[in-house]
Amino acid sequence: MQELASLFVKSIFIENMIFAYFLGMCSYLAVSKTVKTAVGLGVAVIFVLAITVPINYLLDNYLLQAGALKWLGEDYATLDLSFLSFIMFIAVIASMVQLVEMVVEKFAPALYGALGIFLPLIAVNCAILGGSLFMQQKAFNGISEAITYGLGSGIGWFLAILAIAAIREKIAYSHVPAPLRGLGITFLITGLMAIAFMSFMGIKI
Repeated sequence: MQELASLFVKSIFIENMIFAYFLGMCSYLAVSKTVKTAVGLGVAVIFVLAITVPINYLLDNYLLQAGALKWLGEDYATLDLSFLSFIMFIAVIASMVQLVEMVVEKFAPALYGALGIFLPLIAVNCAILGGSLFMQQKAFNGISEAITYGLGSGIGWFLAILAIAAIREKIAYSHVPAPLRGLGITFLITGLMAIAFMSFMGIKI
């Protein structure tokens, strides 16, 4: 339990997709102009990461890795389908994003219109694919770790876009020097928040 809690905190703050790896910056910058749209996209990213990382963990461990098919019999024990990882991971991600898009369009049409093209673009959000690839690299022991990592990574991305959206709404009424207006001040604030999040590296659970 302690290991899961440590992984959860680490994936949110220390290995934050935005502030540590700068993954998903396109959506982060484009949809963070208002808190409402940032919350909508952030919740969608949490859902997609929390679902796709454990599904891709199961695919990787019971289908794609070398020897993963040994449960089918000795004839399949030597098969290595790891070259299909990218295709399979992206297929799972695209399916989940399509599901999210249908749900948002059905139950929150105003949010669907506000998010626009960036909702289906979650499928090509590198933070989503990055979560599955980091999962593969870290070689988790059990699906519980994969679920914890996916959920934590999604929450970390959500906190990042929510924070910058709230700040951008405030600085819209502030006197920002002309050369820094728009993306300039946004990148500066993102860098400062990244430094703040790195301060959690000293915490051990």
